[in-house]
Amino acid sequence: MDSYPNKWAKFLIVAVGVFMSTLDSSMVNIALPTLMRHFHSPIHATEWVVLSYLLSITATLLFWGHLGDRFGRGRIYGTGMLIFAIGSLACALAPNLHFLVLSRFGQGVGAAMMMATGPAIIRDSFPPQQLGRSLGLIGVAVSLGLMTGPGVGGILIQYFSWRALFYLTVPIGLLFYLLATRHLPRHSTTAKGAAIDWLGSLLLVASLALFTLLLTGLTDADQTPTELMLLAIPLPLLLGAFLLVEKKALHPLLPLDIFADRFFTLGIITAAISFMNLFAAIILTPFYLDRLRGLSPAETGLIMMAIPAAIMLMSPLAGYLADKFEAGLIASSGLLISSLTMILLSTTGLDTSLTTFTFRLAILGGGQALFLSPNSAAVLTHTQISRTGTASALLAAARNLGMLLGICMATLIFARIFSHQTGGLDLRDYRPELALPFLAAMRGAMIAAAAVGMLGVAASCLRGRSYYSRSKQP
Repeated sequence: MDSYPNKWAKFLIVAVGVFMSTLDSSMVNIALPTLMRHFHSPIHATEWVVLSYLLSITATLLFWGHLGDRFGRGRIYGTGMLIFAIGSLACALAPNLHFLVLSRFGQGVGAAMMMATGPAIIRDSFPPQQLGRSLGLIGVAVSLGLMTGPGVGGILIQYFSWRALFYLTVPIGLLFYLLATRHLPRHSTTAKGAAIDWLGSLLLVASLALFTLLLTGLTDADQTPTELMLLAIPLPLLLGAFLLVEKKALHPLLPLDIFADRFFTLGIITAAISFMNLFAAIILTPFYLDRLRGLSPAETGLIMMAIPAAIMLMSPLAGYLADKFEAGLIASSGLLISSLTMILLSTTGLDTSLTTFTFRLAILGGGQALFLSPNSAAVLTHTQISRTGTASALLAAARNLGMLLGICMATLIFARIFSHQTGGLDLRDYRPELALPFLAAMRGAMIAAAAVGMLGVAASCLRGRSYYSRSKQP
């Protein structure tokens, strides 16, 4: 009797969920200029279409992992697939920007449920000798979602509507929800009496939401100092309460003692920084190609494919180098390449050829590939086996937090510089004669991202020396 029944059916369900969530996120980035034009919304409001999705994933990822252990990973995964499909339909029917942002938050909840439980389902569904291959194939699904998203999104926007981006995933989500209810395991892996950290989960969601509102509020020129203070004052109180609850909880959402290991902590921090660096470019590039270069959504999507295509092509080499040499050194080199490429991107002008610009995006993606898998491998191999699941979830949360922070940082700096140089205008007011202020604002955001990236390189190098010295000990 097969000890691992229906393993490939389970793999397909998880792979489709991963593909769908990454495809959706990469398509929506391309749609931001179109959404700004459709709703005539300022940049601080438009960015919430992306931020709300990332916020819900970052804030709830650890919670769904705990709930999956308690009530069954298959139940949580399948419910996540259904919520994602319903959220997609709500996005497609959104009558205004506020409804779209709220629906994107719901989509993110569904994606978080799938992200938190998918890898564990794969781990439980395959024998140890096939686990590496199955997880590698899941990585292919991630890469395919990221790579095809910009191209597919651009074509759908140009020839149909931005609403088509969301209609696309509705029937797929509903079909695979039905398959998930039939094939995925529904038993729990922890004792029924195990406590759930409800208070810690609520405090984490509130803290991250308030922090994001504060950052986007700084981008909004209409926000008064009093309004910003009302957002800023409760933030340290909420964070302090969260840390206190986690310290005392019997089954904490975030086990704080795991951060006592400097190697692990630096790996998590640099993971967040790498995605801050990357998403500063990803959020602004569609606007540059749309507003300044006048490209169609399909053409913009094709150029944006350079980043995920480079990541997919370079990832096998990065894995090989991480196995052959010091993983921390390879990761530091990749982040250095990404940071230096952001400086190159900051020099972009109206006379920069699209071939040159696309090549720079590809270098950025290649640097990220050299960082990502070696960093993940270094962190996970340095973590106790009993905590591998927690470490993996924290890496995923750190990456999503980095995306969120990178978008907030880039749009904040861009909006402030653009407003200053145009006498208070927003990006939605862009006209061809405002090309130079646009380029100055983009340059400032890219240089800031490069500076943050160099801080990450320094942190990664410190981690590398720590790892090297440990490996030399008998």
